[in-house]
Amino acid sequence: MMTDEEIINKLEATTKDATRHQLDTLQTILECNAGVRYLQTYLRGYRSPVDAVTFRRAVPLSCYDDYADDIHRMADGIIGDDAQPLLSVDPLICFFYSSGTSSTRPKLIPHFDSKPSKVISYLAHQGCAAIVRRLFPPRPSINKFLWFLYAGNVTSTKSGYKAMAASSYPMHSNNSNTSHFLSMCVSPREVIVGSDVQQQMYCHLLCGLRQWELVDGVLTPYAVGLVRAFNLLESKWEHLCEDLEHGFPSSEITDVKMRDSVIEILCGPQVDLSKRIRSICEEKNWEGILSKLWPNARYIRCVCTGSMEQYYSKLKYYAGEMTVLGGDYFASECCVGINLDIMQPPELTQFVMLPTAAYFEFLPFDSNMTSVTGEETVDLSGVEVGKMYEVVVTTYRGFYRYRLGDIVKVVGFYNSSPQVEFVMRAPKTPGEIITERDLMSAMASFQVALRNEMTAEIMEFASFLDLELSPNQLKIFVEAKEGCLFLQKEKLHESVMALKRCCSSLEDGLGGIYKVMKARGEVAPLLVYVVKPGSFDRLLQVAIANGAPASQYKPPKIIRNREIVDFMEVSAVVTVCRDSVDG
Repeated sequence: MMTDEEIINKLEATTKDATRHQLDTLQTILECNAGVRYLQTYLRGYRSPVDAVTFRRAVPLSCYDDYADDIHRMADGIIGDDAQPLLSVDPLICFFYSSGTSSTRPKLIPHFDSKPSKVISYLAHQGCAAIVRRLFPPRPSINKFLWFLYAGNVTSTKSGYKAMAASSYPMHSNNSNTSHFLSMCVSPREVIVGSDVQQQMYCHLLCGLRQWELVDGVLTPYAVGLVRAFNLLESKWEHLCEDLEHGFPSSEITDVKMRDSVIEILCGPQVDLSKRIRSICEEKNWEGILSKLWPNARYIRCVCTGSMEQYYSKLKYYAGEMTVLGGDYFASECCVGINLDIMQPPELTQFVMLPTAAYFEFLPFDSNMTSVTGEETVDLSGVEVGKMYEVVVTTYRGFYRYRLGDIVKVVGFYNSSPQVEFVMRAPKTPGEIITERDLMSAMASFQVALRNEMTAEIMEFASFLDLELSPNQLKIFVEAKEGCLFLQKEKLHESVMALKRCCSSLEDGLGGIYKVMKARGEVAPLLVYVVKPGSFDRLLQVAIANGAPASQYKPPKIIRNREIVDFMEVSAVVTVCRDSVDG
């Protein structure tokens, strides 16, 4: 067992001589997997070992669709007559679900038992924990986390393999560390692996309030998870206080195992604690509520970059003076980068690429064209500071020159390894006329304009380019906080007029390509839908029902699924077009 200092030093060493580490990593991957069916299609006839230049020339760039048939064969137990491994020679353990962000159905990512991958994964995850412990030394009596984790959505494929979120794996892997992991959480296992996200979220809060003196930190994979949880606290605090007072959870908690485990945590009626929490919450001042309810907690940790930037201001509002730490850059396919400087502003987190985690390539990305520029990649040593790239990975676990779909900006080097900022998810097609970044920038301006016109808080938003209309039309769906002016029937005309005045600030922020196409008449006037409160939560429920992991779910910003659009259009209470108005 390595000490924290040894782990951090080992991580530091991987960032030195990055070019050599990258070539060694690729060589290790190819020595093991060059004979799998996927690679043999391209490498047959080449003399082993294949070098990096030959590999990049012979094997094309790929995306999930290039592996989907093989992945479904493995999931269904159909291997083929020759029994040649399809993607990896290592044994298949299970499948991970992707986040299911842009559609209602997640991808299946095969998880193979690769020893080199396990080594770097262990180093990366333990390194993260060691870096936090160095800044926040453990305290014997305040040693638990309020951890909003949802690991219950586990299914089985036709061939019997489990499918789950990558973050759920420690809870289902028969790992000896599971009991240690659970000992750090205020919530019992039955809550973490529960069957209903809303009930789990409520129980996480209830267990956290019961053990308020023990909470050292508040954790969740993504910022949206904490914002959603504390929105629930705002609406359910009276119920939570009643549960503490009576010593058992609300009748709304119908999962029997979850309910029984929470009763055990509550240890009977907690009248004084209920009074304490009631006195704090009845003021209805939610700014800094985390510090008020959990005064011993030192930090919050979650990913705040990319589409999560939208939630950062609300997260800071709830956090008050409590330190917010950024997360790390881990994909279901592989570890990508680590946040070595966790005290930097979390929305500006810089990740140091890990040269031993995968073989990395970078496709230059032109933000003015909203697309990558050609098919020629550069390697880890060829990236330039200030430029943006789409990340391409060759992993130990069966993906080769695979486009992750992430756009990063190179901001510097740590030793010889690039430091990157996560910018956004990549556009799916060259025809997309706005990016996630364009939309988020435009919505920030729109929110300011709305505040000047009326008291309104935007909770969620997403866009859809309707290509079935001529000319094409951009539709933006907006969910406002319940009780705001938009949703009051007697103020409908007033709210519509205010929305119409604010639409110009929204359109002005949508980026250069949109403006050019609008000026040419190639895009119809912008259409804004205000949808019913809870509409985006309904998308979450649909995604989870279709297999998306609740812990990793990120609300879509660019919608590409007609089913989602149809639901949103039906949910609209107000529709505003620059040229006309409907209520």
